[in-house]
Amino acid sequence: MLFCIKLQYIRTVDEVQVHLDAHKTWLAKYAGIGSILFAGPLHGEKGGFVLAYADQRAEIEKMIAQDPFHVHGLATFDIQCCEPTIRATGFPAQWAAGAVRA
Repeated sequence: MLFCIKLQYIRTVDEVQVHLDAHKTWLAKYAGIGSILFAGPLHGEKGGFVLAYADQRAEIEKMIAQDPFHVHGLATFDIQCCEPTIRATGFPAQWAAGAVRA
């Protein structure tokens, strides 16, 4: 399943910056094993967005529990599950097995 995760900062940008390198290390770890497909900041320095893949929501929650932004109470995490029904030709089928190609 694909999971859309929106992070919203609940602390100041300065507080977030203190833990940004650790957060990037966390992102790289999970991108390296294929759980995070992409991630990036939202415009306006108010949060970020992560597209992740897992079999169960509990796997995503366990992953987020290790994020320094969560550990230090810097952001909220809105997790939404998405079951793709259509995908672009270039989008890997392994992440959207039930989706038809457009």
